[in-house]
Formats: sequence, structure tokens, C-alpha cells
Amino acid sequence: MILEKFRYGFLGRMRRSEGLAPLIERDLMVDLGASPSTIFEASLAASLLFAILVFIFFPTPHASASLAPPPQEFVTFEEIENTRQLNRPPPPPRPAIPIEAPSDQVLEDVDIASTELNVAEDTAPPPPQSEEAEEEYFVAVEDMPEPLGGLTAIQKAVVYPEIARRAGLQGRVYILAYVNEKGEVTKAEVQRGIGGGCDEAAAAAVLKAKFIPGKQRGKPVKVRVSIPIRFQLN
Repeated sequence: MILEKFRYGFLGRMRRSEGLAPLIERDLMVDLGASPSTIFEASLAASLLFAILVFIFFPTPHASASLAPPPQEFVTFEEIENTRQLNRPPPPPRPAIPIEAPSDQVLEDVDIASTELNVAEDTAPPPPQSEEAEEEYFVAVEDMPEPLGGLTAIQKAVVYPEIARRAGLQGRVYILAYVNEKGEVTKAEVQRGIGGGCDEAAAAAVLKAKFIPGKQRGKPVKVRVSIPIRFQLN
């Protein structure tokens, strides 16, 4: 609109009498069909209406949940005082240097015996081993020895010592019996006793007992077995 005004004003000033059309003033309302104020108001109303529609159809998005800030860690530094060792231990004494001292004693010469082995010389034979050392008794076999008549038969053979009876001594004595392949008790040792003559009486009763020999793989073997003997007053 402004350019039209300048264009028509410029052409009016440059108009000549030769061949130029006469100056005709044009009305802006005729060209635009409305006044400038009406057009401004209409554009302002349209922009306000557009802004209202934008707020209605595109609301403001909800603010995202604020994240909790991480806990702050506080580090405290402690000042450590430099320690000084005031009382230092004394240094160890230096080792004394050995000094050879004169001696009036004269050392006698020592004769070292010969270490050569003489094969021709007769040596004494080693001592014979005892029969008990040669005999080996098993501790556990497939079939352990069993007394003939059971433990009751051994218990009946026990003679209660009179001293223990008068003293009221009661308890249990354990005898370690060495049973050979024939079922005979070759030796009886007291494992745990109660005294008062009960230990000896229990060992004597076990020595008199007969056993079914123990067997390992179907063969009779020598076995050590523990026999409990009970001493109880009626």
C-alpha cells in the first residue's frame, strides 16, 4: 500500500504533456475494500483466536517429576600428629672380639679308632626275638571271637573278692583278651579297672574262658578282643 502511494506520486511529478495519461487519484479503500484500521483489528483478533486454540488443543505438558538429588557424602579428614620417639632404646652392644689367651695346659693327642670294616672278624649274632613279638593279633576281623556260652558264662566264673565285697566296691572292669586260632586266651591285660582285687579276678576268669576263634576270609586268626566284666553286689 505504501509503495502504491509512492509510485503514483512519482508518476504524477514526472508526468509530461506529451503522451501521458492524466493524473487520477485513487482511493485506497477502493483498492483494498476496507480501511487499514479494520484490517489491523481483524488480524489482531485472528491472532488472538489462534493463540487461544493453541492453548486449548496443546496444553502445557506436565513437568517431569523432579529427581531427588543424591545424598551428599561428607568426608572428614582428621589431622594426625606426628609422633616422636623420645626414649629410644640403647643400641645393642657390639660383639666382643675373641682374643686368644695363653694356656699352660698341654692338650694330649687323641687317638681316633679305625673305621675300616673287617669282614673276616666274627660278629655276635642278633638277640633272638621273643615269641610274643613275632605273634601278630588282629584288632578287627570279619568274624570276631565269641565266648562259648556268651558273656554270661565268663561272668559266672568271676569270683567276687571279699575285700571288695566288704568295701562295697562295684563297677565294670575291661579286660583285653588275646585269643589264638584255637579259641584259647593266651594273655589277658587290664584295660580299665576298679581295684580292690576285682581286676585280678576278672583277668583270671577271662583266662579260663573258651572262645570261638575269629576268622578272616574263612580262616581262623589271632584276635584281640575287649571283654567287660561287671562287679555288682546283690
